Amino acid sequence: MAEIHSLRPAGDPDEQQLRIDLAAALRLAAYYDWHEGVANHFSAAVSPDGRKFLVNPRWKHFSFATASELLLVDADDPDTMKRPDAPDPSAWSIHSAIHRNVPHARVALHLHPPYATTLATLKDPSIKPIDQVTARFFNRMALDMSFGGIATEEAEGERIAASIGNHSVVMMANHGVTTVAPTVAEAFDAMYHLERAARTMVMAYTTGQPLNVMSDELAESVAREWDVYKDAEYSHFAEMKRVLDRENPGYAE
Repeated sequence: MAEIHSLRPAGDPDEQQLRIDLAAALRLAAYYDWHEGVANHFSAAVSPDGRKFLVNPRWKHFSFATASELLLVDADDPDTMKRPDAPDPSAWSIHSAIHRNVPHARVALHLHPPYATTLATLKDPSIKPIDQVTARFFNRMALDMSFGGIATEEAEGERIAASIGNHSVVMMANHGVTTVAPTVAEAFDAMYHLERAARTMVMAYTTGQPLNVMSDELAESVAREWDVYKDAEYSHFAEMKRVLDRENPGYAE
């Protein structure tokens, strides 16, 4: 039998690889129509303390993202927004707070994808364990129910960051979603499956029939099984970069 090798990265990627991966993730968000105009933003920490991070430039379309154009900013620098190349105000509000306060969030992807955002508009925006993908998020998704408007103020970003806790996904009521992870690949895979789970929920709700919700015990068991497929997250992202290489190359420039 052939030896199976882990696809997980051996160590922290260097800044250039982070730039390439983040630019790829931005283009993939456009590929899947998860983005919203020239809004939304992705970030990746480059310093050991997480406070220096890359973020996409203000009001540039995701489909044209390149590694070289990503901004390098410091979450502790109060003059960031005074510069001519300052990031989007909501990008700064949300991502600087995340990188200051959430150590496990080396990467943060914030989007308004259609199905997850639809769930975010409901009185109960939670994802019920009704199939194996929705069960992935059982007891593993934070809910931020205190929307205070477009996140351009420091307090809004600080509240969003605080709501994440030890989770990797936060459903932001009346707003959208954010996934955080140690790597771009993991954050991307979480966003992909989150939007798939949200689509299943929305489609199930449209039938008008009662949901067949798993027991807590079964849902927890299924959620734990996702850890067995952890290496698939890296493979998934690598395969999607191959798709970009064919259909929308240039992100590594």
